[in-house]
Amino acid sequence: MQEENPPDILVVDDDPGHRVTLKTVLKSWNYRITEADNGKTAVDKAKDSPFDLILMDVRMAIMDGIDALIRIKSYNPAIPVIIMTAYSSVDSAVEAMKAGAYDYLPKPLDFDELKITIERALEHTRLRHENRNLKDRLRSMSESRQIIATSKPMKSLLEVVATIAPSEATVLITGASGTGKELIARAIHANSNRAGGSLVAVNCAALNESLLESELFGHEKGAFTGADKRRDGRFVQAHQGSLFLDEVGEMSMPMQAKLLRVLQEGEIQRVGGDKSLAVDVRVITATNKDLSRMVAGGSFREDLFYRLNVVNLEVPTLSGRIDDIPALAQHFLNRYAERNRKTLKGFTPQAMDRLLRYDWPGNVRELENVVERAVILCPGEYVTKKDLPLNISEKDNAMSEVAPFDSPGNAQGNDQCGSLDEIEKAAVIRVLEQAGGNKSEAARLLGITRRTLYNKLEKYKIE
Repeated sequence: MQEENPPDILVVDDDPGHRVTLKTVLKSWNYRITEADNGKTAVDKAKDSPFDLILMDVRMAIMDGIDALIRIKSYNPAIPVIIMTAYSSVDSAVEAMKAGAYDYLPKPLDFDELKITIERALEHTRLRHENRNLKDRLRSMSESRQIIATSKPMKSLLEVVATIAPSEATVLITGASGTGKELIARAIHANSNRAGGSLVAVNCAALNESLLESELFGHEKGAFTGADKRRDGRFVQAHQGSLFLDEVGEMSMPMQAKLLRVLQEGEIQRVGGDKSLAVDVRVITATNKDLSRMVAGGSFREDLFYRLNVVNLEVPTLSGRIDDIPALAQHFLNRYAERNRKTLKGFTPQAMDRLLRYDWPGNVRELENVVERAVILCPGEYVTKKDLPLNISEKDNAMSEVAPFDSPGNAQGNDQCGSLDEIEKAAVIRVLEQAGGNKSEAARLLGITRRTLYNKLEKYKIE
């Protein structure tokens, strides 16, 4: 097994002679070997180094192999552990397999069997990693596709996301409600080195102080009324992944102190418990509040603010990224048309113009709700201004309601007098002005192809 980076194997046995024999044999198979003479040392070494496999004796004076196996698996469930013992029995084999051992070999070892078992365990791990990496790439691609970014502010934001995602820095995402802060958090996680772990989300505004503490840190059995069993909290669930704390500005001062301790020490305590548990979690937070103003007012800890605000990402409002509205609206239309089993193609020019002119106080979330409503109400193939809420459809607008130009004979009913050609020409000129003369943008706003737009420009002699 000749490899550039041979696998690292931890050999655990309190018999020095047996360790020397194993070390000699395994090195001849081109493995790198680290030794431990008892279970406790093995646990400590496994915490510090990412071994590819552990070969461990059961009977040892200081922490036996089963106990060490259980502790190692609590930190790294993926690592394959092969148990070996001279005291072979069905009971101990079952106990080892239940505790998470990959396999069980009796002493004296059959080295041919040992070699095959090690190779099989490493191959199993390799395939699992490849499968996980494939899923991670697919998930990362999926997360990226969900973010519509044609506008300059959003493109700039995503460039920063791509830069900081692989780091371990805590991130504070700020912006008004409905701007998509959680989507940015998911993009950070999906493009980070922790993407193989979980992204666990908690809304701090949805829980009171005692419930939030239990939710984040877990609790011991009997910690409070109704705590009938031990429960792991979100920090443990997010171990080796990311924890997203939404609306962190709603967190009480006592909870802020507890969160700060976790960030500083990397440890949590379950409610009702006195044992510290190490957690490896990247924390991403979001808020629609001005935390610096809260710090000045004494309602948010200054030390916690600086801990959370290592990297600050400001998500623009929808009115600050108008160029994204056509693509976002079409994205939501496709989603809800499919969900409601309807066939819709897009928006009429006037309907899109109304969407572009509205100021969107509820941001992307409001746009999504408006489009969902329009999809449900729309009787034809294209959403018209009549399908939009009155506060949007009654905005002043000079554009006529005409059918999209790639749908001949599908006029939706005009709001102004004049021939269809005159209305078409006025609509093209209006949208071209709105797009600053950018023909690709104008074609996209009108819901037609560039070729169709050029034909209209030639037909109406528009320069």
